[in-house]
Amino acid sequence: MPVEIRELVIKLTVRPQEPDAQRPSAQRREDEHDDVVAECVEQVMRILQAQRER
Repeated sequence: MPVEIRELVIKLTVRPQEPDAQRPSAQRREDEHDDVVAECVEQVMRILQAQRER
């Protein structure tokens, strides 16, 4: 028997960030993001190459 959700409640708290304290971690996150994107591109290129070889 399927379950139907009629109401979804999402609660969150927003806190202002400290501009100077967040700089290094923001840069670190950006670097990690670039690494993840590069890995994804590499995997997609491998998949496309494998499909072309078939």
